[in-house]
Amino acid sequence: MIQYTKFVLENGLRVLVHPDDTTPMAVVNIMYDAGARDEDPGKTGFAHLFEHLMFGGSINIADYDEPLQLAGGENNAYTTNDLTNYYLQLPAQNLETAFWLESDRMLSLAFSEKSLEVQRKVVSEEFKEHYINKPYGDVWHKLRELAYSTHPYRWMTIGKELKHVEDATLADVKQFFFKHYRPQNAILVVAGNVQLEEVKRLAEKWFGPIESGEPYTRDLPKEPRQTKDRYLEVSADVPIDALYMAWHMCDRLDPKYFPTDLMTDILGGSASSRLHQKLVKERQLFSGIACYHLGTLDPGLVVIDGKLVSGVTMQQAEQAVREEIKKIMDEPVSERELQAVINKTESMIAFEDMSVLNRANSLAFYELLGDASLINTELARYQSVTAADIQQVANEIFREGNCNILQYKGKISQS
Repeated sequence: MIQYTKFVLENGLRVLVHPDDTTPMAVVNIMYDAGARDEDPGKTGFAHLFEHLMFGGSINIADYDEPLQLAGGENNAYTTNDLTNYYLQLPAQNLETAFWLESDRMLSLAFSEKSLEVQRKVVSEEFKEHYINKPYGDVWHKLRELAYSTHPYRWMTIGKELKHVEDATLADVKQFFFKHYRPQNAILVVAGNVQLEEVKRLAEKWFGPIESGEPYTRDLPKEPRQTKDRYLEVSADVPIDALYMAWHMCDRLDPKYFPTDLMTDILGGSASSRLHQKLVKERQLFSGIACYHLGTLDPGLVVIDGKLVSGVTMQQAEQAVREEIKKIMDEPVSERELQAVINKTESMIAFEDMSVLNRANSLAFYELLGDASLINTELARYQSVTAADIQQVANEIFREGNCNILQYKGKISQS
């Protein structure tokens, strides 16, 4: 059971405190309810650009990293389609340094043309290196655009196209910041060797004076139900043909999320999974194959992807995948298979909970979902999943007309 206390400042900032005196360290995690899905379709990549800009100096502090390092701390951040998360760890006696640094970033960044230009270049190089010049780098750009016609999940966190970040102006950046990076759109988790009263004092002192900002109401277009399979064929300079198949699934808060998560593990979560055993080891159609889901807050995708063995056609590969899918639709999984993936999930949760950094991140995430106490009930939700539940979600997800198929063919393999 992970214990925590929650309080809310007058400006709307939610604060969760999770004491753990078995460590000399303290963790400060700030999660902003803003991700790539909140971007203007004509100005994408801003949530990720902000992840970089947040380290470029704030209104009163020119350099974020130096004082943190002097206090013995380290930090990082990540952006997804749903959220942006900043976290740091430092010796507990230096906790106020973290509050000073993080509150100043939330108060206001030091917006300057120079900082924007530096980070714009960094993000542009990242875009080119990972998504343009890298083999299979554009897979997710193409697969998202194929699977989503309406919802903003149709672009990646890096942005829909490089030009959007290259053309970002200081006015664009300021507007995004003051719309999303406000106290009422943020969750602060303080964990480790900390005391509740001290955290309350520091939160009021450093974050209390920051204006709450205008309420942000999310009103995203819903993705219409897909009724016909979609195919896209791509030819690129890659050594091996690859097949990607994506099906629409439920959102993160839907009870069907749990059987869906376990189903993807049974199909392709490890070397002992069905797809690997059958299509890699036995039939030798793929050199590697995986099944997973994106775990997004709004309705997401279940994906199967694999690299084909030389000489195997896309049609053979797709047919083989569909045969394995049909089995999980037609017959309930065995109790042994089900228990194995539940045990694996239990081990993963236990392993993640060993780290105070992970616990802080999880508390912020569940609070973002609407209720931090979910952190203590997730395992029970997995343990209650039945073979019938898995069969039901398999039939819903893998229904006819719900699939998006990207055939990624290598020019090298064809020559």
